[in-house]
Amino acid sequence: MEGAEAASLLGERGLGRLAQFKTYRRRWFLLAAVCLLNCSNAMLWLTFAPVADKTAAYFHISLEMVNWLSIVYLLISIPFGLVATWVLDSVGLRCAVILSAWLNMTGSIIRIFSVLKFLSLGSQSYWYLFIGQCLCALAQPLIIFSPTKLAALWFPDHQRATANMIASMSNPLGILIANVLSPALVPEGKHIPLMLGVYAVPAVTACALATLGIHEKVPPTPPSASATNSTSKPFLIGLKMLLRNKPYIILAVCFGGGIGMFTCFSALLEQILCEKGYSNEFAGLNGALFTVCGLLGAFLLGLYVDRTRKFIESTKICFCLCALASIVFAVTSRFRHQTVLLAITSSFFGFFGFAIYPIAMELAVECSYPVGEGTSTGLIFVASQIEGVILMILLQALTVRVSEDPSSTCALDQSGALDWTTPVLVLAGLCSAMACLYVIFFHTDYKRLHAEANNGDLDKAEDTDVPEA
Repeated sequence: MEGAEAASLLGERGLGRLAQFKTYRRRWFLLAAVCLLNCSNAMLWLTFAPVADKTAAYFHISLEMVNWLSIVYLLISIPFGLVATWVLDSVGLRCAVILSAWLNMTGSIIRIFSVLKFLSLGSQSYWYLFIGQCLCALAQPLIIFSPTKLAALWFPDHQRATANMIASMSNPLGILIANVLSPALVPEGKHIPLMLGVYAVPAVTACALATLGIHEKVPPTPPSASATNSTSKPFLIGLKMLLRNKPYIILAVCFGGGIGMFTCFSALLEQILCEKGYSNEFAGLNGALFTVCGLLGAFLLGLYVDRTRKFIESTKICFCLCALASIVFAVTSRFRHQTVLLAITSSFFGFFGFAIYPIAMELAVECSYPVGEGTSTGLIFVASQIEGVILMILLQALTVRVSEDPSSTCALDQSGALDWTTPVLVLAGLCSAMACLYVIFFHTDYKRLHAEANNGDLDKAEDTDVPEA
């Protein structure tokens, strides 16, 4: 009799534990708002990269000044990235998303001032572009860090990697749109005002959705056991734990370097290819294939990892294949009339490279749990921005000025074009070195999954969406 009563009591406790985990339909609205904001911010970041030569001619500035419109994102994100991690883990997801939405929208509108003729800004017009980019850059870490936090707080554990993948991949989707849309909108420099106006529309829409539609810091009932502990460690304590976590440090260096390399590739692709006679439209197509295939790779790998939980194996294989693709691209891009091979190589580079991104972010949380998601992913992003700035400056310093070539499609100044042979080879070498470092030295336990298993939360959160109140 006592055994039966004990079994009954344990059963009631088990049911009570299951009942405390619920999901809500409005998580999909939150996911959509974060996706649109993330996409818009990426579009604003790379607005000018696919039409760098036409932008330089329109504003009467150098290509280096155009590149600084991209580099400023990296520089500002380094100090503000730490602030963003604190906002996410201490103030909350709602505040972070709404703040980033307003910064993003304000920056996009200020950029338009640079082309308003009635202001008669003259040589000052560039600085309105620059200030607008700075505000958008302030928004970037807040929104880039949000996917893992959103997935942890609102989604059950068997949907986390997929939700993180969707939110994270909206950023490269924005890069894709910029690579395709900018050359299409700006066949000539005089169309730049139209481009700036078009890019402001999604920023305004995302701000309206975030401000009017996001009302809660956290869901009324958590979707999983780990969601109740998503900010269990104070920010400074969590930061100290990360700096003492060897697997996390290796992941931050390798994966951060990977993000920095992809940043350079996206921002400099048009300049790398034009010197060899490839058009802006082809560079945009290459960037589009790079991103589309990356989105596909991230989607497939996200579904696979959600089912198998093979975070480490998947990222190591993809990193190696990505390094191989970078080598092929570095060699192929130095020859003319290799459009098919370049397109295929860019596709593979994106497919395996982007696939790593959302999984590595989840892996960062797994190896650093119970540190807050904002802190664990944010520190990696800060590392990536530092490495990205170093790479952007290094790669530009390694270029060689060459005399004007009739086959070049670059909009040349009086000094001639830039040869990117050495920089792309260096980029491929660094990608290969990072892949080797990651494969050989990165090993970790899945701490969050183990904690959930110990709490009895084995994918048993209620899948029935709770009706809206």
